[in-house]
Amino acid sequence: MARRTLLALIFVLLGTSAQAQDKKQKHYLYVATPGIRNYLEFGGAGILVFDIDNNHKFVKRIKTPASEEAKPINIKGVCACAATKRLYFSTLTKLYCVDLVTEKTLWEKALPEGCDRMSITPDGKTLYVPTMEKDHWNIVDGKTGDLITRIETKSRAHNTVVSLDGAFMYLAGISSPRLPVADTKTHKIVQMVGPFSHGIRPFTVNADRSLVFVNVNELLGFEIGDLKTGKMLHRVEVKGYKKGMVKRHGCPSHGVGLTPDETEVWVCDAANSSMHVFDNTVMPPKQTVSIKVREQPGWITFSRDGRWAWPSTGDVIDVKTKKISHTLMDEEGREVHSEKVVEAIWINGELVFVGDQFGVGRRRK
Repeated sequence: MARRTLLALIFVLLGTSAQAQDKKQKHYLYVATPGIRNYLEFGGAGILVFDIDNNHKFVKRIKTPASEEAKPINIKGVCACAATKRLYFSTLTKLYCVDLVTEKTLWEKALPEGCDRMSITPDGKTLYVPTMEKDHWNIVDGKTGDLITRIETKSRAHNTVVSLDGAFMYLAGISSPRLPVADTKTHKIVQMVGPFSHGIRPFTVNADRSLVFVNVNELLGFEIGDLKTGKMLHRVEVKGYKKGMVKRHGCPSHGVGLTPDETEVWVCDAANSSMHVFDNTVMPPKQTVSIKVREQPGWITFSRDGRWAWPSTGDVIDVKTKKISHTLMDEEGREVHSEKVVEAIWINGELVFVGDQFGVGRRRK
C-alpha cells in the first residue's frame, strides 16, 4: 500500500512538472527597424526578435514588404494586439499588418496624408493613426485596414496613446500645448487637457487615467497633467544637467515612461546620452539617479513585469539595479537601436500579452 502511495505521488509530481514545463512563458522583444530615422546601420530593416529570457539574444529577422524595399524608409510607430495576434507598424506613407503566428504581412495600406506613431484598442478592432504632422488622425479598422472615419485637431498630429482599459485615446500634436482626448466608442473628442508650456512630444498615461506625463519642446524633463480636471499640475526639470545639442527630434527630452507599478518616471536626455529616473511615489516626482547610455536616447518603455527598461539606444537596463545588463545586437553584430519596440509573451505557443511602446502605467488600484 505504501509503495502504491509513493508511486502515485511520483506520478502527480511528474505530471505537475510536465504541466509547468508546458505552460512555461516565453518573453520576446519585437524591434521594428529602421527605428531611428532611416539609419540602416542600427540593425538594418525588418522586425527583429530578441529572446528576453536568454540575455536578450537575437532570434530572427522577420521580413516585410517595407524591409524588402530597395531603400527602406523610417518606421514611425509600432503596436500589437494579443487578442488578434497581430502586429502593426507604420512608415512615413503606409500602415502594415503582420500576423505574429505565421509572420506574414496580411496587408499594407497607404493612408491619407501619411502615417505617424499610432495606437490600438486592446480588442484589436480600431487603430488611431496620426497623419504625418498634418491636421487629422485616421481611424482604421484593425482587421481590414479600411478607413472608418477621421478626427480633426489641426495640431500637427504626431503621438497616440490608448488608455489601459481602451476607453480613451489621447492625441498629441507637436504644435499644440493642449492634449485632446477621444472616446473610442464614438470617435469624438470629449476633453482637452492643458495647456502645457509648449507643444507636446512623447507622453504616457497611468492606469487609472488620472495623470498624464508629457515631454514638451524646450524642456529637459516633463510636465504632469490632471486627466480628471484637465489642468496642468507640475513642471519637473532635470537637475544637474544642461540642455545641449541633440541629433534628432529637436527637443531636450524626447521619451518619457512609467514603470508598470508606477513608482518611477523615466525620462530621456539626448544631449547628455542619459536616462533620468524620478521617484513617482511623491508629487511632484523627485529625481533620484541617472544612467548613461550608449547613444542619444529618444524613447523609453518597459517589460510588463517591470524588470527591464528599454531605451531606444538598445541598452537593456535592469530597473532594480539601474545597471545596463545587456545590449541589443543583430545577427551581423551590429548595434540595434530603435524607438519602435513591443514586448510579447507566449505560453505554450499562444500569444497572451503584448506591451505598449509608450511605457504606460499598469498599476491596478
